[in-house]
Amino acid sequence: MARLYPTIGLEIHAELLTKSKVFCTCSAEFGGDPNSRCCPVCSGLPGTLPILNHTAVEYIVKAGYTMNCEISRFTKWDRKNYFYPDLPKAYQISQMPRPVCLNGHVDIKTSEGDKRIRINRIHLEEDAGKLVHDDYSKATLADYNRCGIPLIEIVTEPDFHSAEEVMAFIEKIRLLLKYAEVCDCKMEQGSLRCDVNISLAEKDAEKLGTRAEIKNLNSVKAVGRAIEYEIYRQTEILEAGGEVVQETRRFSDSTGETSTLRSKEDAHDYRYFPDPDIPPIIFTEEELEAIRESLPEMAEDRKNRYMNDYGFKEIDADTLIADKDICDFFENALKVYNNPKTVLNFMLGEFMRRINLGEMSMDNLEVTPEQVANLVKYGDTDKINKNNYKNIFKEMLETGKTPEAICDENDYWVKEDNDLLEKVIGEIIANNPGPVEQYRAGEQKVFGFFMGQANKALKGQATPNAIREMLEKKLKG
Repeated sequence: MARLYPTIGLEIHAELLTKSKVFCTCSAEFGGDPNSRCCPVCSGLPGTLPILNHTAVEYIVKAGYTMNCEISRFTKWDRKNYFYPDLPKAYQISQMPRPVCLNGHVDIKTSEGDKRIRINRIHLEEDAGKLVHDDYSKATLADYNRCGIPLIEIVTEPDFHSAEEVMAFIEKIRLLLKYAEVCDCKMEQGSLRCDVNISLAEKDAEKLGTRAEIKNLNSVKAVGRAIEYEIYRQTEILEAGGEVVQETRRFSDSTGETSTLRSKEDAHDYRYFPDPDIPPIIFTEEELEAIRESLPEMAEDRKNRYMNDYGFKEIDADTLIADKDICDFFENALKVYNNPKTVLNFMLGEFMRRINLGEMSMDNLEVTPEQVANLVKYGDTDKINKNNYKNIFKEMLETGKTPEAICDENDYWVKEDNDLLEKVIGEIIANNPGPVEQYRAGEQKVFGFFMGQANKALKGQATPNAIREMLEKKLKG
């Protein structure tokens, strides 16, 4: 049997960052007590009428522009009819034939090089509720707080052929939506979810294989694992002479396997028909241009500015823009201390190190950009010894104190005291005659030993340059 080739398409669901839901005034904030953020409209009670959220429409247009989409000048609403426990009114307001955004594309980078992924459509709809499974009482409960939260669905063409490509695309979408400020992309909270459609066939086959859809993947890692398992599962079936069944499947994080959820419906099974309660949207050119102009500076634009204006290396600029919260922190720090390279060095060094160690998180950060900017400035201007950055920053994170207060309490400020400096270094040289002789015999590497001893003894009360000059003077004597 010829080698089987995977073909993959995605449906990415992203909740929009509006304050209220898409067709009512209930809060769209994440969480809350179960069923505490519902009203007759989003619960679908008889006699209620939906009212469209203008901001949600603006946000989908912004999302479309970031993905190079055509914006439909006329778009309307449809009812997608189906019944599940998480959908109390038994239909979902969505868009079938006339979505807001069409025919876009997003470029990604992979180990095989750059690749363009086509976007078929992006439409706006309302989210469904959430089912909570209680294994102890063997019951499933429904929380309808999420019903009616504005949701965009990004539907790609089947342009992916590996898990790597899919994961790179999702990371790019997260970047675009976060920088456009239309979605927080917190996959762990469900504000960004991914459905993967995957089929296998011979590489040059005229017809794609039967696809399976894996629903509601809520992390990039889970997407990659689910795809790898599904390729393995379908390969085993086809090589054994069996047939893949078209169905919807779920992925288990604990086992790393997919399992049957339900038979897959086609579009006609949903019995779409126009929603009679919501007027169509008709955009003017002026409205669309105003929305385009309101887009914030995007990641690629920041990257180019950092490289062109600040002289950053591409790898450093890429690292900085990869997380919008970190990049925004950097931007705000520059407003206080405009020295991009030294602020960058601190951000990519001690700042990122603490994040990678799990000692701090951008979601609940105690320190402010102003405090970090001042800390870096004190190091640059020899007010403190940069060797104390780690200790000072650690205490800032643990106590919430300012760098000034910590330097006062721990005597970290550099003292221009030549008598103290000369005394300390004199004692170090007197106590280490062996290394002194080695240095004077030409072993320059011993100088690092003396620098370490002096830094330890002075505890940051002198700058490295002052220590170096005094050591050179004393050792030569």
